[in-house]
Amino acid sequence: MAINMADIKALNKSTGAGMMDCKKALMDANGDLAGAEKILKEKGLAAMASRTDRATAEGVVFIKQEGNKVVMLGLTCETDFVSKNEDFVAMGNRLVDITLANGYTKVEEAHTKALEELTIKVRENMNISKLDVIEVPAGASVATYVHSDKKTGAVVVVKGSEAEAVKTFAKDCCLHMAAFTPEYLKASEVPAAYIAEQEEIFKAQMAADEKMAGKPANVIEGILKGKINKHVAGICFESQMFVKDDKKTVSQKIEEVGKEVGASLSFGDVKLCVLGK
Repeated sequence: MAINMADIKALNKSTGAGMMDCKKALMDANGDLAGAEKILKEKGLAAMASRTDRATAEGVVFIKQEGNKVVMLGLTCETDFVSKNEDFVAMGNRLVDITLANGYTKVEEAHTKALEELTIKVRENMNISKLDVIEVPAGASVATYVHSDKKTGAVVVVKGSEAEAVKTFAKDCCLHMAAFTPEYLKASEVPAAYIAEQEEIFKAQMAADEKMAGKPANVIEGILKGKINKHVAGICFESQMFVKDDKKTVSQKIEEVGKEVGASLSFGDVKLCVLGK
């Protein structure tokens, strides 16, 4: 049957598929646009399924606040070129809006269905690598930050005050998170299995160190404990030296800011998203 060029162009615009693919799909669907679009979608999904092992190390971090809710979403793709595409950016914002509008707290079918459309059109693997929904309690300060490369984002909630000094501190904490990318909030959150593994590593290093030879067991144990404490401090947000004051830890700094504003401050949700890590 004869296929109208206007229909081919319309199908090309709606699906992003090549002109010849659109023409063939229309022929297979006997000229029905909806049927042709379904055929192209099915073919596109099948093609993408065969490429699911391809890495998605590029992408963009999206953060948006509405009222007392903040959504941080990491959307990944295969290439830097696609991550800068306006359709990709629009999709990230759409996924955030879907989250807020429906009160979602995790990736749902509505997200995957929306993303499916762009995946087929662009022909690259795409994934929602991270989705955090933060509720800001009353009387708390919240700050957000997305680094210039769009691959690192942070959200920090400080409970106890909405003073400007606290808001500024929360923003500085976001910068700190992006700069030092701590793995845990505080030492008590570090898994025992992780600490045990690090102890074995340090023991092996010390056993190979000639300077350790002949030292009493209690001395070696003390050195080992010091190494573990230093290592844990380096990977925990609250015990790291603060990005804006390297003479104080983050926990010391929040106490200092609390005294300045006359409030007892504590951290609420502290979230970090680093794409490609």
